[in-house]
Amino acid sequence: METTPLPREAALIVNAASRKGQDLFETACEKLKSAGISLRAAHAVKDPGDMDETMRAAVASGVPMVIVGGGDGSLSGVVGQLVGKDCVFAVLPLGTANSFARSLGLPLDLDGAIDVIANGWRRRVDLGMIDDTYFVNGASIGLSTMIGETVPHTLKRYAGRVGYLLWAIKCSVPFRAFRLELNDGTRKQTMWATELRILNGWHHGGVALSDDADVASNELLLQAVVGQSKLVLARDWYAKFFKLRDKDACSRDFHGQSFRITTKPPLRISVDGEVLACTPVTARVAPDAIEVAVP
Repeated sequence: METTPLPREAALIVNAASRKGQDLFETACEKLKSAGISLRAAHAVKDPGDMDETMRAAVASGVPMVIVGGGDGSLSGVVGQLVGKDCVFAVLPLGTANSFARSLGLPLDLDGAIDVIANGWRRRVDLGMIDDTYFVNGASIGLSTMIGETVPHTLKRYAGRVGYLLWAIKCSVPFRAFRLELNDGTRKQTMWATELRILNGWHHGGVALSDDADVASNELLLQAVVGQSKLVLARDWYAKFFKLRDKDACSRDFHGQSFRITTKPPLRISVDGEVLACTPVTARVAPDAIEVAVP
């Protein structure tokens, strides 16, 4: 790991529509300045659709670090602007699951996250890609996609992970298993599955799903929950959430740099909580793509 200190100047971009973004924007500005971070610009973006353009302008201004506040979807939506740029990506975890922050080992409270930005280091990490779309932490196919596509924003914002669980129970009634084909270029494998997770980090939905995935491994981990039973899918999440000894009994792991993913029927794909693609797709790793702020 590189041990280069972080810049002392930055731009702050907060998704004001995220779970905590609107409430904590002014507080974050004050605490960053108190911690010795000079903010060249600070934006509370009320329309998430404007996040990418705001990020593009910040990077083009030459600022050495951009601090983004929001959930995993907000981070994934802007991270592509940093690929190939000499600009550090710093995170304020203001979303529901904050899986990328967990995978980086960041504190999830505002004070702890700001302390990392003020006193931490820069580290080069991988990104994942679904076709030409970058993502920071994970993508998924299956029930979680149905949840992410239909969950009411108010439930997501005010009930957090409990809201996701309640909505998951509702969505599980019409959900059905699918035929999954994975092709890494040398071997093709076909199976029944109820969920496929495409992981750059080791968290997904705020839950630690693997002991092997890492944001700096130069490969992706694909984790399939195999079989046709929805009860097995529930068991898998339960076992991983509570870290049971047999937590991997219901899933199969596949490591590699690139996979062609096909499903029958074609299914939509949730990319860090935002439904952005549909099978068939190619999932691949972008090695050492960006620098991030870490403890």
